[in-house]
Amino acid sequence: MRTTTLLLAAACLALAGCSSTSSSDKPAATPAASSPSVNPQDAYLAVAHGITFNGTPTDEELLAYPQQWCDALAAGHGVKWMFDMTGGGGMYPIGMEWGTAKADANTLLVAGVKAYCPARTAAVTEELRAAGEY
Repeated sequence: MRTTTLLLAAACLALAGCSSTSSSDKPAATPAASSPSVNPQDAYLAVAHGITFNGTPTDEELLAYPQQWCDALAAGHGVKWMFDMTGGGGMYPIGMEWGTAKADANTLLVAGVKAYCPARTAAVTEELRAAGEY
């Protein structure tokens, strides 16, 4: 009888289905195990790579924008100011050898904000919608 009990206990432990009910025996849950996070750079570039640019921007050129946009939004600026190239922030996504259509620039902006400063996404999309641009 004792051998059977020991074998059952060993089998139970091997299956990890049986354990002591003591809370100190339970492993702590880790946030990473419950929901894997997406790298902001990967999320942003996935959207960027789906855009047809006039020319070919490098990933480095594209990655320069999201933090600038987030900083400007945190300072209280809006999309219109950020994209204004003559008196605003001059943060319209354009390079020396590439350009972006306005609709694509808005898509890129939203992707950058969602990835890098998601708390600001609603304000950006609301401004773009109010202007009829999103």
